[in-house]
Amino acid sequence: MSVELHEFSWRRVIEAVEAVRERVRRAAGALSEAGVPYAVAGGNAVAAWVARVDRAAVRNTQDVDILVRRSDFQAVKAALEAVGFEYHRIRDVDCFIDGANGSPRDAVHLIYAGEKVSPGYPTASADVSDVVPAEDFAVLSLDALVRMKLNSYRRKDQVHLLDFLSVGLIDATWLPRLIPEPASRLQQLIDDPNG
Repeated sequence: MSVELHEFSWRRVIEAVEAVRERVRRAAGALSEAGVPYAVAGGNAVAAWVARVDRAAVRNTQDVDILVRRSDFQAVKAALEAVGFEYHRIRDVDCFIDGANGSPRDAVHLIYAGEKVSPGYPTASADVSDVVPAEDFAVLSLDALVRMKLNSYRRKDQVHLLDFLSVGLIDATWLPRLIPEPASRLQQLIDDPNG
């Protein structure tokens, strides 16, 4: 396998982070302007919450997950396309790639409120009304975000949950608030954070 290596550069690292931030702001701004209820979810929402406690614990993520209502899809599509995103359906996910030279890796991915992302998930996604205003966008509430991360529970979701645990945003007091399967998952992370 051959890959093209660029020079070591903090500039490239900073540009990558700034590109994601700009993409979140542009997408959120377009949805707000169109009056479409939404919430930033996924890794960017995790970063926003973790930064409230300890900015040194923030992890960067390349894609943008936005929670919307399926009934608002046409309005979402019009709003995002108006600011340069291009609609695609990739692996059963509705996403918006950032222009002709964009990549699915750093696209805006839609998550539908009140629906299970995957049939095997214990519960459905949160509603877009479960938000907290942030500086540039509406972010999913901590409770809803934790529940969604416990739902999907992929390796990156586990890492995000461990980040929450490490900065004290969640702890064992959350266990009684959860249904059995997500509670068991959280208990596993509390008991063995190195898994």
